Amino acid sequence: MKIGAVVVAAGTGSRAGGEKPKQYQVIGGRPVVWWALKSFCDHPSISHIQPVIGAGQTDLFASATEGLAIEPPVIGGETRQESCRRGLEAIARHDVTHVLIHDAARPFVSADLISRVITGLQEHQSAIPGLAIADTVKKAPYGTIEQTIDRSGLWTVQTPQGFAFEAIRDAHEKARQSGQSSLTDDAAVAELAGLDVAIIPGAAENRKMTTSADLAEADRALSASFHDLPDIRTGMGIDIHPFAEGDHVMLCGVPIAHTHRLAGHSDADAALHALTDAILGAIGEGDIGMHFPPSDPQWKNAASSIFLAKAVELLSHRGGRIGNVDIAILAEAPRISPHLAAMKAKLAALLGVSEDRIAIKATTTEKLGFVGRGEGITAFATVLVRLPG
Repeated sequence: MKIGAVVVAAGTGSRAGGEKPKQYQVIGGRPVVWWALKSFCDHPSISHIQPVIGAGQTDLFASATEGLAIEPPVIGGETRQESCRRGLEAIARHDVTHVLIHDAARPFVSADLISRVITGLQEHQSAIPGLAIADTVKKAPYGTIEQTIDRSGLWTVQTPQGFAFEAIRDAHEKARQSGQSSLTDDAAVAELAGLDVAIIPGAAENRKMTTSADLAEADRALSASFHDLPDIRTGMGIDIHPFAEGDHVMLCGVPIAHTHRLAGHSDADAALHALTDAILGAIGEGDIGMHFPPSDPQWKNAASSIFLAKAVELLSHRGGRIGNVDIAILAEAPRISPHLAAMKAKLAALLGVSEDRIAIKATTTEKLGFVGRGEGITAFATVLVRLPG
């Protein structure tokens, strides 16, 4: 079996409120879509992950998913059904034999649930997770009960839903050609095509984010685990780069127009270098030069976000999380304050924390020293991390 995953994140999520669609709202320091994708990225049986996003969401998606090993997103259609069909067509180039289709609004999908769906596909053409209905069910279309429904054999279903790839792709095409466009899940598409669909045990925690209350509860659940990390450590980093000929400087992953650039083997982002060293120091993992030697040509002109992602990965592998970061940038020019909001947003995505856990300050040196003479920029960073005891 060669298994791919299509993760659908194309909706507007209007019922959840907020300025962004629900899949881009932050829970536990990360956007909802990041949590959903990360589960598939971490699963050893998934070969390719194809996201499907809404029109106009390209920048939101790129910021929310930076560093994840996923395929470039494709733009979805007007309905979920059409978005899934487009995702299937996009992942077809990887010659997968089976595919799991998942809603990005379900951020709590576990490795165990993904494995159960895959196991179901070893015996069935289609396998979807579901929960048997335990409550009494009433039919009341106008607010008054018409009848009590026999709940035996009734299930609520979840994603990821698994299918033999060619079968579900053909089923989607058949539904499209027949004029069906509003089927609410892929199992319904499979049923329409006459495919057998098996139900496997779902997971109660694999709930769907629909309302603002759902997002708030998910954030509380994810944040609660933060307080179960009693080993609190701090780290400090400092980085200095001189100016060279150029037209912009990189600070906290944001390009800032200037008469010069910062000289260095990578993109010379002094703030990200300092922060990377602070995280590495907090967990006793050396410094940035040990992991990314400047003598190695592969790091020439590299984005410093790569270095920071490695430090965050090392922290995550030890079960740790960022508590907060504090960055101070010393520069006579360019003016940094107009870019602070963009810098915080960039760091929040890279670190997986909310913006209220990030502080960035900029100051001059009153014309003193090499910074004061306009010869370069210095950055300091401190970080608090929490690890299991």
